Amino acid sequence: MNPLDSLMLTVLSQNTTDANSGRAFEQLTARFPTWEAVLEAPARDVADTIRSGGLAEIKSGRIKQILSRIREDRGGLDLSFLRRMPIDEVRDYLLDLPGVGRKTAAVVMLFSLGMPAFPVDTHVLRVSKRLGLIPPGTTMDKAHDLYEGMVEPDAMSDLHLGLIRHGRTICIARRPKCAVCVLLDLCPQVGVTGASQERGRR
Repeated sequence: MNPLDSLMLTVLSQNTTDANSGRAFEQLTARFPTWEAVLEAPARDVADTIRSGGLAEIKSGRIKQILSRIREDRGGLDLSFLRRMPIDEVRDYLLDLPGVGRKTAAVVMLFSLGMPAFPVDTHVLRVSKRLGLIPPGTTMDKAHDLYEGMVEPDAMSDLHLGLIRHGRTICIARRPKCAVCVLLDLCPQVGVTGASQERGRR
């Protein structure tokens, strides 16, 4: 996926499921053949098109603001120039766009630009703290810095996806499924999250 498509999809993915954001992205690109068309369309039309992704009014406004900034900066809607920039400048540029935070920027950098960035969402943050990979009080922004400093670039994608999958299916926020967790013997949370009781049932 090109960087601009990736950025738009990631904005749509905020505070919703992958299925919902994917559906919203498909509906958006089907109705509007170019990002220029999205930018020129009334915000209400864009919101109606992406309603399946949730927070439609907020996200439609954010998308139009981002597109407007990029066109103002670059004279067109294309982020391929980021591939030729140093990684720190790429991160700074993305973070300067309206509504783009560390996770959104890292997703674009890792999966679209192939740069060593580590996206941290709520699942990654929760699982990482429970497993003792990062300190208990670590903020989301600090977690990005820690992971990018301790994970080899070629392992970032697999580890990121693995932590998300584990957080969504096993190490869920409430009542983690410790009885079927393959990491239970390594987990420092045994006896804290109910893992010790679950362990005895294995």
